[in-house]
Amino acid sequence: MHARSPVPPALPPLFHTSRPLFRHGLRSMQPAMAKLYFHYSTMNAGKSTVLLQAAHNYRERGMAPYLLTARFDDRAGAGRIASRIGIEAEADTFDTRDDLFARLEARLAQGPVACVFVDEAQFLTEDQVWQLARAVDDLNVPVMCYGLRVDFQGKLFPGSATLLALADEMREVRTICHCGKKATMVIRQDSSGQAVTDGAQVQIGGNETYVSLCRRHWRAATAT
Repeated sequence: MHARSPVPPALPPLFHTSRPLFRHGLRSMQPAMAKLYFHYSTMNAGKSTVLLQAAHNYRERGMAPYLLTARFDDRAGAGRIASRIGIEAEADTFDTRDDLFARLEARLAQGPVACVFVDEAQFLTEDQVWQLARAVDDLNVPVMCYGLRVDFQGKLFPGSATLLALADEMREVRTICHCGKKATMVIRQDSSGQAVTDGAQVQIGGNETYVSLCRRHWRAATAT
């Protein structure tokens, strides 16, 4: 009686392409399926750095990534994704009116795309997250979304809530509170450094506006 050879593990996201790959087992050959990923974090956790590094890894291997970011977040310039450590890349932009399935279908018609990267994914609408899920399922292109999980009031962004519901895989990009514990919340502060508890959910800003905290210190700052 002969022992069966082990089946090799699924290929990591880096090696997904829009063309069929195959996993080899003893009895079958099945196409490697694309996935929808959600990399979530609080502010200043380095999610843009992770995105840009992953996109660079694809380019280094001769594979084409496709980058998207929110149109109205132009702190790094129109159509640019930038990290606090100084690396950046050009990207196409989206707003709430865009059909992202149609956008990706049109881009794929121009040539192969190894992976789609979406920065500021919390600003996606619920419909747009479904459009990205359709692109994964019907166009077989992996989509990696990077965004905040909750706002300054501790509430889920609509795009993030839908990604939490639909994503095939979720990964946390971690940062720490000033106390050393993992930061999971964020406060919005005014010009005097006081926590703001009311206002619009979306307000573009950086370190001067937002501070990441653990839940205990977020509660202390917001008197919750």
